[in-house]
Amino acid sequence: MTQHSLRILIADDSDTDRLILQALIKRLGHEVIEATDGLEAVEKFREVSPDIVLLDALMPRMDGMEAARHIKSLAGERLVPVIFLTSLSDAEDLARCLAAGGDDFLTKPYSRVIIEAKIKAFDRMRRMHDTLSSQHEEISARNRQLLEEQTIARRVFDNVAHTGCLDSPNIRYHASPLSVFNGDVLFASPRPAGGMLIFLGDFTGHGLPAAIGAMPVAEIFYGMARKGFSGADVLREINQKLKLILPTGMFCCGAMVEADFKLGQLRIWNGGLPEAWVLRRNGEQLLLPSRHLPLGILPPEQFESVMETVQVQPGDRLLVMTDGVLEAANDRGELFGLAGIRHCLEQVKPAGHPFDVVLEGVRAFSDKAAESDDLTLVTLDITDQPAVPDVSGQSLPSALAGPTEWRCEYEIRERTLGDFSPLPLLLHICLEVPGLRTRGGEIYTLLSELYNNALEHGVLELPSEWKRSAEGFGRYYSERQARLARVDGHYIRFSLHHTRKPGGGRLRVVCEDSGAGFDFRNHPLVSGETGEDIAPRYAGRGLLLLKRLSKNITFRGKGNHVEIVYDWNFSAHQGDGDDR
Repeated sequence: MTQHSLRILIADDSDTDRLILQALIKRLGHEVIEATDGLEAVEKFREVSPDIVLLDALMPRMDGMEAARHIKSLAGERLVPVIFLTSLSDAEDLARCLAAGGDDFLTKPYSRVIIEAKIKAFDRMRRMHDTLSSQHEEISARNRQLLEEQTIARRVFDNVAHTGCLDSPNIRYHASPLSVFNGDVLFASPRPAGGMLIFLGDFTGHGLPAAIGAMPVAEIFYGMARKGFSGADVLREINQKLKLILPTGMFCCGAMVEADFKLGQLRIWNGGLPEAWVLRRNGEQLLLPSRHLPLGILPPEQFESVMETVQVQPGDRLLVMTDGVLEAANDRGELFGLAGIRHCLEQVKPAGHPFDVVLEGVRAFSDKAAESDDLTLVTLDITDQPAVPDVSGQSLPSALAGPTEWRCEYEIRERTLGDFSPLPLLLHICLEVPGLRTRGGEIYTLLSELYNNALEHGVLELPSEWKRSAEGFGRYYSERQARLARVDGHYIRFSLHHTRKPGGGRLRVVCEDSGAGFDFRNHPLVSGETGEDIAPRYAGRGLLLLKRLSKNITFRGKGNHVEIVYDWNFSAHQGDGDDR
């Protein structure tokens, strides 16, 4: 066959008509397959799979219309033009031919010019259909491949970005991604000394390209939160990483929430997300708008990580969302917007929850319209003592065995006392001991109490009594900032020593500071005093907490040299400090 030669099936019970048509088609350079009736036409089609079929409408055994139906069924997705050979002129008869699957007609007597034109036209149509079908298959295969890649990426991401403490009873969240692996991220982690760290992010775009930064952000967030870094520290690290890896034009709008339930504080940073809402239990509403550029835009030296502090009480709630909530549209193209949020919050009943009302409001508003963006909504309920799930087993274990016999000394001096917290570094050193990796909360608390007592009461000489009232609390932290500017010559020194013991180990921590010290002999730890009379004189009660968590605590010198001993064993419960 020539390059454009086609295989054409001719079915006609008239030998004369069939021979005439065969001769005309062969002169055009095409191969001809003959059939004398409809039944034979169907069999020949099944055998040779021709490119075009010419069928006489009226034939014995099986007419052309019945044969056309069988042929179209056998062709399946392949386009095989069926042209009826007919002398019929009645409109209803012609319509029945088209209804049976016919694509066109050739009327008798045949014209060579018309036959050639129709064969060329249907050949172009057939080849175009084949090209489109092939492209459709390629697109479908590529789409399946992309979905498989996204699914694999999602599995890897979920192994890195575990749920953390998102399952805490005081957290409610909803995420409706446009793809398997999307641009919205939500992380939550308990802090070693108590409270939570929550990050909500929205990368530009959708799908896998929009989420290329999600994996490193997850690893940074959970790794640093577990070690006790503040939300501001985590933000700086995330911004620096995204600035390094994201292409120009891509960034991450985000909100970081640092919740301290003991102090009744929320510290919030909003860079590019919609307003966060603090919903007071008395009905008051506080909006916290974006005050920063998104992450990944500014270089580290220009990035601002200062977090806004909000005092909260049990019963208050925080509502945070990505812009997919505000940009949810109805079938008329109207946006849900800030007005939609306000309207929903007005509908919250005393026994209801704003999360349910807002989510239902968005769904009802955009029910008939397709989602145009990833949508994530989260609320945090402020409680006295939130039940935070144990996430110690979710972090990636170290492949190294870790040291068990070691000693180290670390000293922080002068201006660095106000600019840098050594606690994450010290905690990281301690958690290199395999047996201490599940006790990070207790270790961090011990180190934190020692450091804060040494800094605030030793070096800065701030009285705990100031923190007994709201006014005094404000004065305390205002004076703290002022005194941190006058710490020349001062230092805080940690000495850490870990040794093995049968079935466990012993961590000895010594904290020394350059302050004036205090009269530790009259402290309840030494005098044995108990009861409510302790509270007025020792408002912080940090040293009592040290006593409860450690095996023993010893003061030396002027009270500015404190030593604690923390014993642990493999069978002891993580939080059972007195059984070590």
